[in-house]
Amino acid sequence: MANHADIKMMTPLTKVFIGIFGFGCVLIIYRLLFGLGAVTNLNDLWPWGLWISFDVLGGVAMAAGGFLIAGTVYILNWKKYKVIVRPAILNAFFGYALAATSITLDIGRPFVIWHPIVMWQINSIMFIVAIHVVLYTSTLATESSPMFFEKFGMQKAYRFVNKIMVPIVIFGVLLSVLHQSSLGAVFLITPSKLSPLWYSSNLPTWFLVSAIMLGLNMVSFETIISSRAFKHKAPKEVLFGLARGSLIVTGVYLAAKIYDVVRLGAIGLAFNGSFTSNMYLLEMVVGVILPIALLSQKPVRTNIDRIFVVNILVMLGVVLNRLNVGMFGLADYISKTGIDYFPSFFEFAVTAAMVAAAVLGFKICAKYLNLFPETGH
Repeated sequence: MANHADIKMMTPLTKVFIGIFGFGCVLIIYRLLFGLGAVTNLNDLWPWGLWISFDVLGGVAMAAGGFLIAGTVYILNWKKYKVIVRPAILNAFFGYALAATSITLDIGRPFVIWHPIVMWQINSIMFIVAIHVVLYTSTLATESSPMFFEKFGMQKAYRFVNKIMVPIVIFGVLLSVLHQSSLGAVFLITPSKLSPLWYSSNLPTWFLVSAIMLGLNMVSFETIISSRAFKHKAPKEVLFGLARGSLIVTGVYLAAKIYDVVRLGAIGLAFNGSFTSNMYLLEMVVGVILPIALLSQKPVRTNIDRIFVVNILVMLGVVLNRLNVGMFGLADYISKTGIDYFPSFFEFAVTAAMVAAAVLGFKICAKYLNLFPETGH
């Protein structure tokens, strides 16, 4: 592992990320001052777009690795995975921070985002989603706090959090499982709008399973990237274990999706050559079928470079699934009104800024905190 001093902060790529983040901050201020209509292409028929589909649905799914690895280490006591628990939890925190920021920007009156905390509406699925974001983001911050307590010599706080870490993690796992599925439950109100290729009464369950699938691959991807960027040895057995887990979960997901499409009589829609059909096939081939075909081969599961390729495929596939459910799967229905939606430059720029913020935040933590203690940092 490279020493802290060996991690150079102001590299050319870092400067690019800083520029993207700075530009995005300017646009966020502009949005807060002049409203959604000034920066997005959203309208009454397309109230949700890129910020919800990618930043929230995708961002939360990408954060699933946090509860998976935390539960594996602190509840199941699988010590092999302890080497990646801190970075996995930290990345989950950034994923939820991305989602929370996007929700704030996407609502009409962002300055009242705090209302669900004190104005409970327990019969609303949107309230459940909101309160889960608040609670789990706070839980992830608590799970990450030992790094900061170490840095600033706060030994009492460090020992206290470590003593209560197991119940915190249990609470976090419960929250995350509920939240991943509740995001799918949001779309249960769209039976006549969302394409049957995605709409199902099982949508909450499929959201959870696909999030687990993405979480395993996201952790693997992050581990490989950080080992190369910060010059420490990639934990091979950990990556091989994540690959095996990914194969099992992806296989379960494929079987479940085929069952659902056949059960709903929508199999013909998958091959009718329409835009919706093509998006569905792209999602399934890239994110599910190809990864299974590759991971079924032992030489792939035991080769870091090949695992990295699979990680990218699964990430693309699950993120595309969230875009399909949140945007493209609704296109046929809403387009009949004559109104279409495509994200504005501002929407893409703000999304890029939040991704850049997560990358910069992770690098800062790697530089100044004991993020990889098990690798001799």
